[in-house]
Formats: sequence, C-alpha cells, structure tokens
Amino acid sequence: MEDILVGLDIGTTKTCAVIGVMNENNMVEVIGVGVTPSKGLKNGVIVNIDNTTASVVKAIDEAELMAGYEAADVIVGVSGQHVKGQNSRGVVAVSSRNRTIAAHDVKRVIEAAQAIVIPVDREILHVLSKEFSVDDQIGIKDPIGMSGVRLEAEVHIVTGASSNIQNMIKAVEKAGFQYRDIVFNPLAAADAVLSRDEMELGVALIDIGGGTVDIMVYLEGGVAYSTVLSIGGIHVTNDISIGLRTPIESAELIKKKYGCAVLDLVDPSEVVEVPSVGGRPPRKLLRQELTQIIEPRVAEMMEMIERELMLSGKKEMLAAGIVLTGGASMLDGSIEAAERVFNMPVRIGMPRDVAGLADRVATPQFACGVGLLKYGLRMSQLRGKKLSPDRGGSVFGKVKKWLEEYL
Repeated sequence: MEDILVGLDIGTTKTCAVIGVMNENNMVEVIGVGVTPSKGLKNGVIVNIDNTTASVVKAIDEAELMAGYEAADVIVGVSGQHVKGQNSRGVVAVSSRNRTIAAHDVKRVIEAAQAIVIPVDREILHVLSKEFSVDDQIGIKDPIGMSGVRLEAEVHIVTGASSNIQNMIKAVEKAGFQYRDIVFNPLAAADAVLSRDEMELGVALIDIGGGTVDIMVYLEGGVAYSTVLSIGGIHVTNDISIGLRTPIESAELIKKKYGCAVLDLVDPSEVVEVPSVGGRPPRKLLRQELTQIIEPRVAEMMEMIERELMLSGKKEMLAAGIVLTGGASMLDGSIEAAERVFNMPVRIGMPRDVAGLADRVATPQFACGVGLLKYGLRMSQLRGKKLSPDRGGSVFGKVKKWLEEYL
C-alpha cells in the first residue's frame, strides 16, 4: 500500500494516532487508530521527552496493529500558549510589462507579507492566505491571470517557540518515526470538522483539549484569528478530584460517565457512585452535586473563550456560529453551556468525509488526528511525491508550501 501516513495528536491527557491512505476514490481512508494516555506534557508543552516518546510508540503501535501495516512518516500536531497567530499585509508592484499577475508576483507579495520581525527563538509554522487585493479591487482569492499594477496580500502568520517544536520532533524521531510536517492543531481540526460554507460565512472553531483550548476564526474562507488558552478538560477533572476527594483517575472516569455542564439537564433523583481513597468503600451522591462542581468551571472556560473572541473583534461576524471539538467537548451539556455564553448557534464538530474506519473516529477527540492525516495526504498528493521536512523557516520554503496548499 502506497504512502501510509500517521496523523499524530500529542495532547496533554492523551496521544492519538490515526493511520490512513488516499484511496482510489480520492478520499482519505482511515485504516488504524491508537489512543494512549499522555504523561509527558503540560498545557500542550513537553515536560518529559521520554514519557512523551513512550506515549507516541504505544499509540502508533496500537494503530499499526489495527491497520496491519507499518507507517514510517508522521504529521505532528502542535499547540500550547507558545503558538501565536498574527495578521500581516504585503504590497508589491506587478512586475510583468503587460501587468498580468503571475505566480512569481504572488510569491513576492507573500514574502512581503511575512517580512515581520520574529524573535530568534521562534519560527514560522504557517502562512495562511485570507485574501488578495488588485489595485482597488478587494476580496480576491486567486489573483493569478488578472491584470493590475498593485498587488496586496492579507495573510495570517502562525509562529511557535523553536525549542517546543524541536522537542516534539525529537520525541517522534526518538520513537523511531520520521516527521513530515508540523501543523497547528486547530488548523488540522478545522480540516476535519468544518464545511467550506461555514468558513465562508464566518465560524469560530473551539478545540477543547485536556490542557489547552485552541481557537481559530474563519472569515470569507480564510483564517482571520487564532490563539491558544492554557485551560482544558484536566481542570474540570482536578475540580472533581478535590471536590469529591477521589483520585484523579477516578475523577476522569466519573466526568466521562456522569459529568454534565448544565445543572438544568440533570435528573434530581439520579445517583452516582464515587470511589474513595485509602481503601474506604465507594460513596453515593446525587448527580446534581457532581454537576454543581463541573458547571462553574465550564462556564468560566466559555467566558474566557468569549473574551478572546470579543478581543479579536470578529465575534459579530460569525454568521455560522461556533463549532466545539476536541475530547473535552464530549461532556454532556457542552452545547447548552456554550450557547448560554456565546448567544449564537453552537454544534459539536466530528470528523467528516473519511472512509474506512469512519465509525471509530466519529467523535470529537479524533478531530485533530484525522485532520492531521487529511492535511498530510492532501499535501503529499499536491506535491506528487514524498514531503521533505522544512523546519528551516526559509522564506522560499514557506512560500512554496503556501503556493502548493492554496493555489
């Protein structure tokens, strides 16, 4: 089987590996899935490389066993507060005598747009197009072949801390695999769960993981804003552990089985069983008591996201509303809790347009893993050959990657 890839989502609480290929119908086919707890990360950043490597090995081994194939190449997701997004604009004069815009003009204007001051300890992960302008005409998606004198590009640039990115790469290589590319998690998740119509209308993707919340706003088909918050599902689990005086592992199981983010949705008579510490027998309590611990933390999380959207200045433009994804969005009542804060339509985003083991990945926790796989296979198909890693941050390499992906 040709060009087997792994989408590797190394999260704070879990490591997820999704193996797949591009089938004869030009559709991404998932052939293996592996999930294992993560022990080497905190808020999306590696704090123990050996533990992270062990999680990577276990997750990919599990996926390979299911697929029946070995995969050597990995598309790695990255998150954490060290990842920053910013908008930039570039302007160039059209160089040809007949004033027809060519590919090299687009390359030049993208170079101009990404000519921003970046600290030496950071590197560019993505240069994402929002739109072009030709003379006084705005809102152009593909200017090649058009006539004009002045070409402008508006782009969204995503950068990350070089040390954190290199640690991700080292963990993958130490596990015995070759990385093909590093991709910002919400960009991958958007590929898996958003529709083109939502991106055009205006939508905010909120990827709620174990230790981070990734936010990415799409307007008119392009990325307009992105950021990462250091809060996630692990904070809800910690609250349950402290409030109920139960171990973290038990608190996580209780959250998944009985947790709810909105008190109104819980039957007042429903009882849950809580494991105790120190060999004491389990206790019983009303599910409403558990919800009273969870609801304030989830509300706080949603309010933090709301503040970020307001600061971005994009919230009023989100005609398609909010899409929640990521493992922590699977908590009962997440949609209702979000709608109360955002006052707009909210849905849960699950991987779409995949073949093979589609039922195994049809939950929000696989959004990033499936998105990474789709991203990698699409890039491989566009380039018509194996991808070569470009971690040098060179302008040519980044522009070449941008041209291949967006034109």
